[in-house]
Amino acid sequence: MGKLEFDSELLLKDILNFYRTFTIQGIKFFADMKNTNLVEVYSIVILFKNKYINIFQSPLFQTNSSIIETEDMVLVVDPTTLPHEIIEIRNYVSSIRKDRPVYVFFTHSDWDHILGYNGIGEVIYIGSEKMMIRNDKERILEQINSFDDQYYLVRDYEVSYPHINYLVSKDGQQLKIGNTTITFYTSPGHTDDSLFAIIEPIGILLSGDYLSDIEFPYIYHNSYEYENTMNKVDSILLNHSINLLVPGHGNPTEDSQEILKRKTDSLAYIRELRSSLKNEDEQRADKLLQGWQFPKIMGEFHKGNKDLIKKELQTSKY
Repeated sequence: MGKLEFDSELLLKDILNFYRTFTIQGIKFFADMKNTNLVEVYSIVILFKNKYINIFQSPLFQTNSSIIETEDMVLVVDPTTLPHEIIEIRNYVSSIRKDRPVYVFFTHSDWDHILGYNGIGEVIYIGSEKMMIRNDKERILEQINSFDDQYYLVRDYEVSYPHINYLVSKDGQQLKIGNTTITFYTSPGHTDDSLFAIIEPIGILLSGDYLSDIEFPYIYHNSYEYENTMNKVDSILLNHSINLLVPGHGNPTEDSQEILKRKTDSLAYIRELRSSLKNEDEQRADKLLQGWQFPKIMGEFHKGNKDLIKKELQTSKY
């Protein structure tokens, strides 16, 4: 998600009002059912769970935070979003870590994916080398601070831009932790600092803000590089045994055909949008919004994609 500037205040208010309404209804329901307290009602949603992974999902943008455990380590992926959600993730990690090292992996530098930095405790941070050389770190921090300020959110940790301990710079780079191997692939397009990661031997593919079932491509960096990233998916499935895909937003899948469908749909969106704009057919371009669940806010991201691709077409070297 990420590149949502806070001129869209009404949209965010709608989202928070929905969350507050949902919570109030939950309080009334559980109060009728049993004696409980607010901490229990505020529990974060566990979207998916098996022997190796718990996927916690925030209702804000359906953003996923995964906790993966093997015999060698615990890996937390993009811990987010609301303060009580970060606390629940931290408490869960503390309850399972034992004497294993804990790593936090940031799939990319969007504000909604890094705001859990400093919130999980003593950990080792993993991210791309390009995350550390960004020249707009203050802008990203301002997005977090604006979000917290607008909704009176108080966090029990310092909000700052991540310092990465283990830097990833190339395709196929591997981090070995005992019998666990994490293989990384650079995935520019959405942002220039995005990464895929594959956890082996358990076969989990972490895709960040790609391969979602609830979002079309949100392109902040480059549409051609986004296509190149999607074209890596086939070789990843060929060279790795993938049992589970976890996107940054939306639903995970254990179905390789569903993964390929999401890739194909992403490529089709980009190519149709580029073709429409090349032919100056705005109406055809906007038909791509049809069928998506949240057209109001997605219309803004679609407009951002159109603006970016128009600039690419004017100055294209591809």
